[in-house]
Amino acid sequence: MATEILITTTETIPGQKYEILGEVFGLTTQSKNLFSDIGASLKNMVGGEIKAYSNMLHESREKAISRLRDEATALGGDAVVMMRFDSGSIGGDMQSVVAYGTAVKFISDPATPT
Repeated sequence: MATEILITTTETIPGQKYEILGEVFGLTTQSKNLFSDIGASLKNMVGGEIKAYSNMLHESREKAISRLRDEATALGGDAVVMMRFDSGSIGGDMQSVVAYGTAVKFISDPATPT
């Protein structure tokens, strides 16, 4: 079973000392099918939430975080600090989501018994 990678949006982790391993990111690009696009166009006329797209973006964020964890694990990291999301449209019908941050490895304090 893989160790869970801590992900935080803060710069520091209280009670932890760590070394910086480097930048990591997870990226995904998603699109909806034609029927979802038609439904979204109709919903756009009357207003309101377009649930298919909200769900797509939620899934995209989850995939991006999972890929971020994979990259941090590959570097030997224990956590990712300063995690952020960014997103953008590609060609009007695709959405790209990236999660990025800094992978770190915890170091033990020699003065503290383990």
